[in-house]
Amino acid sequence: MKKILLLLADGFEAVEASVFTDVLGWNRWEGDGSTEVVTVGLKNKLTCTWNFTVIPEKTLEDIELDEFDALAIPGGFEEAGFYEDAFSTPFLNVIQHFHAKQKPIATICVASLALGKSGILKGKKATTYNHSTSIRKEQLKNFGAVVQNDLVVQDGHIITSSNPGTAFDVAFLLLENLTSKENADHVKDLMGF
Repeated sequence: MKKILLLLADGFEAVEASVFTDVLGWNRWEGDGSTEVVTVGLKNKLTCTWNFTVIPEKTLEDIELDEFDALAIPGGFEEAGFYEDAFSTPFLNVIQHFHAKQKPIATICVASLALGKSGILKGKKATTYNHSTSIRKEQLKNFGAVVQNDLVVQDGHIITSSNPGTAFDVAFLLLENLTSKENADHVKDLMGF
């Protein structure tokens, strides 16, 4: 069984988190059965962007990071407090732990900025929210990333993406990395993609 840590910051986008639970959940029941997602937050109650309240299964102090095979992080909004958690030392320590072990790390949209803040994107190809009105790509570049204009970028074990519309692509790519292309394609087909 591959355990995926879905790390949630206050102010995360619910839709970006839900693609990981859905794709990897479909795999658990309809694919090769090998994935289990555990939702984890820094506190026991989180507020998503636009005030949707979520209770993660575990808090960071309740888990052993070595029990997990991959890390998934949805993005969120600064106005909803996303960066307060996502740029905090405990959150960044989780990212650095998975990077040190070279385990898959998948992020959607601005969650890649937490990877940048943690220092793991120096010299790595990556992307983040890419709308022409946004400052996020410049921020990512300032963290030392080699910013790409692609919708989804994989550099080694790290996946980053450019907007919420890429969420399913990221989740399926993570599934493919954890299982196989054939299995990911099978789950895609079952889900109507």
